[in-house]
Amino acid sequence: MKEINKIEEQIRADLFSMRDDGYKNFQCSLMPGISPDVVIGVRIPILRKYASSFAQREEAKVFLKLLPHKYYEENNLHGFLIEKLRNFDEIIEALDAFLPYVDNWSTCDGISPKVFKENKKALLSVIDIWLSSDKTYVVRYAIRMLMCHFLGKDFLPEYADRVAALRSDEYYIKMMVAWYFATALAKNYDEVLPYIESRTLDTWTHNKAIQKSVESYRLTDEKKLYLKTLKYK
Repeated sequence: MKEINKIEEQIRADLFSMRDDGYKNFQCSLMPGISPDVVIGVRIPILRKYASSFAQREEAKVFLKLLPHKYYEENNLHGFLIEKLRNFDEIIEALDAFLPYVDNWSTCDGISPKVFKENKKALLSVIDIWLSSDKTYVVRYAIRMLMCHFLGKDFLPEYADRVAALRSDEYYIKMMVAWYFATALAKNYDEVLPYIESRTLDTWTHNKAIQKSVESYRLTDEKKLYLKTLKYK
């Protein structure tokens, strides 16, 4: 136990040595539900560089078992270390242990293992499990993975069906659903437009998806004008 505490103390000392109070204030402004007391203020590129170095040490394996963490940056470091794992099953096991403790959109959205690109069929099965979770950021992460890996040439309507079927009062889930459909409209417009025309989503999410689509540079003005006519008044 003393050795574990020593590792945690050293990591925190390293993180505080990299703090930037100006950045901390900026980051806190983007996460209104997170107490400033748990934000150190380490810029993401610096934290990623630290994670790359730390991942080579034996202590990294110990850190991945130290849940829950106290600080926002510790959670981000945890996510970046998961990205460094090379085995798909090992990554999923680590995510299953970690995601239920994630408490903000930034940490959730920042985890993107490269291994997923080569394991899409297996990833789909895991996404289905994540979508049924009662944890906000487990569900959000599942939607994000569908958005990142299963649009464009890899899109099938059944994937959009899974997202459209979600019903939640959680803001950060609804926002991700809107983001998913806005991105899907940009990449698979003809296949995804029927979901908007038939008003498959709840009112708030429907309008937010259209808003984000209209703000995108990836749709033509003609398509944007049509989407505006589909908004709930």
